[in-house]
Amino acid sequence: MTGGLVVVGLGPGSPGLLTPDAAAALAAADALYGYGPYLDRVPVREGQARHPTDNRVEIDRARAALSAAADGASVVMVSGGDPGVFAMASAVCEAVEHGPEAWRALDLSVQPGVTAMLALAARAGAPLGHDFCAISLSDNLKPWPLVERRLAAAAGAGFVIALYNPVSRARPWQLGAAFALLRDHLPGATPVLFGRAVARAAETVTVARLDDAAEVAADMATCIIIGSPATRIVERPGRPPLVYTPRSVGA
Repeated sequence: MTGGLVVVGLGPGSPGLLTPDAAAALAAADALYGYGPYLDRVPVREGQARHPTDNRVEIDRARAALSAAADGASVVMVSGGDPGVFAMASAVCEAVEHGPEAWRALDLSVQPGVTAMLALAARAGAPLGHDFCAISLSDNLKPWPLVERRLAAAAGAGFVIALYNPVSRARPWQLGAAFALLRDHLPGATPVLFGRAVARAAETVTVARLDDAAEVAADMATCIIIGSPATRIVERPGRPPLVYTPRSVGA
């Protein structure tokens, strides 16, 4: 028996943003593993097993998928957005590193997807037009003081910052704390983009100033892009503004 595992990025939600290679991997799989709401985005196919799990069992999910592949199944692990950005590709690699030797011999590949910050940036214009970074606000896998140090360093160095996992029921205070910290390093007029459910039916995109950003509602379906001091807003009569970061920086 020869099995394998493909980690697939579903993109932000629109079927049109799923890559052809990812769609082909999904169609060829014997079994699909993934967080339940992400699996719900994949059409049901006769004869294809589906194994939904909760959002906080990434390593267990990866081990189960690797075990099925080792038993000879053609397995796909689905992940929202891009599987390498705060998602399942890292969990699978970690499971392989610490798992049985047989898992290292498996045919393993990763199919990239459009991650949330890219989908939101495309809606707004080009806020990621110059140097940028991505930071998860979740402190489930790292201490909050480390998040604060990284935010301060990125803002101080002039990076545009994409925030993932900005707020949850268990972490209702962290986004406000992050904005308060960033106001010590960035002008109050710095553009802040909020994109909720971008490329899905419930999509909303909001442009705010850093001084007012704490008043905008956000949840785990929201990606946030915080501009640098160079990021510009171009107003357009009767149309949404363009938000962009110039490609060049003066001496």
